[in-house]
Amino acid sequence: MACEENGMSDERIGEALIGEVFREELGDEQASLILPVNTDLKSKQEEKIVTQLGQMIRIIGDRVKDDKEFQDAIDGMAKGPGTLRDKFLQLVAKVFEHGQITWERIAVLFYVAGKMAVRMMGASLPQSVKDILSWTVDFFKTKLLGWIHDHGGWINSFSELASVPLRGVSCMSSNTTRLALIFIAGLALGSIITWKLAKRT
Repeated sequence: MACEENGMSDERIGEALIGEVFREELGDEQASLILPVNTDLKSKQEEKIVTQLGQMIRIIGDRVKDDKEFQDAIDGMAKGPGTLRDKFLQLVAKVFEHGQITWERIAVLFYVAGKMAVRMMGASLPQSVKDILSWTVDFFKTKLLGWIHDHGGWINSFSELASVPLRGVSCMSSNTTRLALIFIAGLALGSIITWKLAKRT
């Protein structure tokens, strides 16, 4: 059951989520100068979903920060041979190795694209930030949106994304515990939203 059946749009939520990640990474001041103001969300429920998913992506992104290959690829965006678009597509290919799409890989793509935007701003290339945003939204619409529909919409991403940081964690520090609690809160919110939406139909 995709979100459109409940008056919400997976496409609107996805686009707003990408914008949210970019704003978070760039900071409000830089983002306001470069990124369009997103006013496409149609309800408080869509806004809550974007906020919760944004928090989950930040937590998942903290895991990617320790991946040297990803960090090297992100750093290589601002320098080295090849066009920026080619480098972006190489990074996308790395995120979706073997063509496998998962909620976690979608979250990683959004996070990595946001980090690439930060590198471009650091290199004083604001037009490149707009390009990366455009390519990310285009990839989302052409390659990921159908998969999201087929997997029940963004509402169904909560439980999968909530379990990502907890997989393989043997000893939880207080910081990890705090992050786990945020995920559990996100999962609870997602469940409540799903329950309320199901009740309406």
